[in-house]
Amino acid sequence: MLSVRDVTTAYQGLVAISNVSIEVEKGEIVCVAGANGAGKSTLLKSIAGAERPRAGSVTFDGSRIDGLAQHLITARGIAYVPENRRLFPRLSVRDNLRLGSYLYRSESNREEPLEFVFKLFPRLSERLEQRAETLSGGEQQMLAIGRALMTRPRLLMLDEPSQGIMPKLVDEIFQAVKRIRDAGMTVLIVEQRMAECLEIADRAYILQTGRVLMNGKAAEIAVNPDVRRAYLGL
Repeated sequence: MLSVRDVTTAYQGLVAISNVSIEVEKGEIVCVAGANGAGKSTLLKSIAGAERPRAGSVTFDGSRIDGLAQHLITARGIAYVPENRRLFPRLSVRDNLRLGSYLYRSESNREEPLEFVFKLFPRLSERLEQRAETLSGGEQQMLAIGRALMTRPRLLMLDEPSQGIMPKLVDEIFQAVKRIRDAGMTVLIVEQRMAECLEIADRAYILQTGRVLMNGKAAEIAVNPDVRRAYLGL
């Protein structure tokens, strides 16, 4: 479904990722893990069109998308939830979700994905009239994911979905990611919480200083002694 080949991208004048290649197959959860500064977020931005690669290619469903504007990539079927969520803080939960369905604003079934969003995150249905800025960190992350799902994506990309969330809600977010995959979507997730990410993923890539250090089945990477020692503290 997604092929990133030899991508090099600079961020604020410095090379953030260099010759990075990853593959994502339909129906998978693929985890990209690594320490701060490894280039994980830049990789997602390069796919989503938020950053333009200096070299390499990004192909989605057989067509190159590197160089396309971000809204055109969204229209192709890729939804991107950035690290800072980028909600509209003074708008209600309802309005934030409706803005996610702008691609379908002329259609009568514009709000069709809402049922799935509310099944994933029942709290959102209870807070429809609240402003986004009044939600907790975990609820804001739920809203950001819900808004992305309103675009009816085939590939959902999540950048550090556990960041700034109370520990008791982290597992809820990761379980929601599994349910999203079970509903037929493909997920590419960037995370510092490597243990939790590897637990739900099918395959994984480990980035270090802008390069792919290791890749393979998530279950195998999770028991790799070098990974356990360097990243999991075991």
